[in-house]
Amino acid sequence: MTQNAANGEPSPRLNEQANRHSPWRFCTAPMMDWSDRHCRFFWRQLSQHARLYSEMVTTGALLYGDQERHLAFDKRELPVALQLGGSDPAELAQCARLAQDRGYSEVNLNCGCPSDRVQNGAFGACLMLQPERVRDSLAAMLDACTIPITLKHRLGVDSMESYDEFRDFVAISSESGCGVFIIHARKAWLSGLSPKENRDVPPLKYDWVYRLKREFKELTIVLNGGIENLADCEQHLLHVDGVMLGRGAYHDPWLLSEVDSRFFSTGSVHESREQVIEAMAEYVEGALRSGSRLNHITRHMLGLYQRVPGARRFRRHLSENAHRPEATVDTLRAAVSEIASQAA
Repeated sequence: MTQNAANGEPSPRLNEQANRHSPWRFCTAPMMDWSDRHCRFFWRQLSQHARLYSEMVTTGALLYGDQERHLAFDKRELPVALQLGGSDPAELAQCARLAQDRGYSEVNLNCGCPSDRVQNGAFGACLMLQPERVRDSLAAMLDACTIPITLKHRLGVDSMESYDEFRDFVAISSESGCGVFIIHARKAWLSGLSPKENRDVPPLKYDWVYRLKREFKELTIVLNGGIENLADCEQHLLHVDGVMLGRGAYHDPWLLSEVDSRFFSTGSVHESREQVIEAMAEYVEGALRSGSRLNHITRHMLGLYQRVPGARRFRRHLSENAHRPEATVDTLRAAVSEIASQAA
């Protein structure tokens, strides 16, 4: 079974020319409480081509909870992937099909999150100890869908210390037909470290991911973990097929405005931060009519003016006013005017 890119997107190749247009060349990370649909819509105003990922949604939440709340997104976010958490192949397949029917570009299986929540549910990073279950889950999802099914995981967990164990996990998982592996280049400790510490404390081993790509040339390998800027991305892309940024992009979102020109050879979506703000105006008004508060959206935008004179005043104005019931898109515009007053 061989997985192909969907929706007319070209399949990744090893040569540089094709790799420049790989759907996974530049991705934003799935981040709990952060990469919701408001955040993704905002990011899409900065890059047309970055592949965006949702927060992790569990199979239980989809099958027994509010599907509309968990699956709703604006089609203008595309391409966007739904990340699933779960360990039952049949349930994962059912949820993957739900995502496909909703119009998602991809479904990603989470095998990297080390939180207590996922450990109690025996999924996330725990699944690295069960590669055959991962293989069977991916195979079931692939059989249920025509969109890409991908895997995000760590280098290992707990007592998994060797490159060989990491390589074997990928080898077994790839027997499913999954061809895209997004690798956070640290191991995870399921006990002893908090989720935050698991993002920073275990050492990064980029060389393991580079080596994996050399040994599995047919797979698309995307590197995640500790990447803070686009210059680092360019260096990693000499060795792997794609890169994924999380907190670096969240805290300094304007760096996404260079992604299309640097990695996809196209023009920028908007030339200035002010144009991005205006592009968000219609979306904000629609979200407010649907019951959202302004701060549900603007909390993701606080870093837009990072390192610009007046950025603190922009953040303060939104922090003090966007949560108010009467806040509107004019509240956002007033925050921008704080930047201009600083420059005056």
